[in-house]
Amino acid sequence: MQSNNPVFRRSEEFNRPGMNAYGNQTYAGNGATHSGYGTDPSTWGTGAPGEVYSAKPDQGGVMTIDSVVQKTAMSLGVVFVAAFATWFLTPDLRDFGASLGPLYAALMIGGFGAFALSMVNSFKRVVSPALVLAFCALEGVSLGAFSKIIEALYVQPGQGSIVVQAVIGTFAAFAGTLAAYKFLNIRVGDKFRTFVMAAMFGMVALGLLEMVLSVFGSALGVFGFGTIGLVFAIAGLALGVFMLILDFDFVEQGIANGLPERESWRAAFALTVSLVWIYTNLLRILAILRGD
Repeated sequence: MQSNNPVFRRSEEFNRPGMNAYGNQTYAGNGATHSGYGTDPSTWGTGAPGEVYSAKPDQGGVMTIDSVVQKTAMSLGVVFVAAFATWFLTPDLRDFGASLGPLYAALMIGGFGAFALSMVNSFKRVVSPALVLAFCALEGVSLGAFSKIIEALYVQPGQGSIVVQAVIGTFAAFAGTLAAYKFLNIRVGDKFRTFVMAAMFGMVALGLLEMVLSVFGSALGVFGFGTIGLVFAIAGLALGVFMLILDFDFVEQGIANGLPERESWRAAFALTVSLVWIYTNLLRILAILRGD
């Protein structure tokens, strides 16, 4: 099974020979899907009664829904810890004379470091848990600084925190997308994968262009907090939901095909990226609406 998602495309396990378009194992002779592996998310990690999965001795078992949940929880835990540490260890912008230096330094170092590691993790053939967790730590530093800056600029004393609202909204989006994927029996096709990945890379390229233009004072406002910024934030939020659907599809197919447990880290990395993407766009939307 070949994927357009670079996170999974570089994985030899996700792209090993003998998988059909939906990632199910096929066998010589008739090419039929093996009956022991379902595609219903409700059967993730369970298998048929009495079914025994096989894995190479050095793989330490196979990927299951439990292993994906555990690795994703660890990854998000690192993001939260790093974000909270950044929030509490940097100056409060509401204090008189507070310096923006530490916050902007955390935002830049964390942001650029996380972006670099995201590229490494996306195109690395053998997933590295250490690099995934390092990405999460740097992403957490960046998110903590970004969230604190937005909270200080757009939330007045006595108003509800938009950061808390964005966190709740992010997990609500995750739960809603997972429910829709399961109960509406969503199936991911090649055209959908191509569209989502093209849109994601387009957004990233646009962000880099915006950064370069801002240096020369010619920013387009795509990632700003005006009307244009609101439109692109909403589009980014929708794209984040589509990214989650791709993640669910690959987790489902990976479990159905008995991939090695280490691939749970790759799935956890992809899910973390999608959730961070949704959070940042949702936070921008709330900030723009609060500013109006």
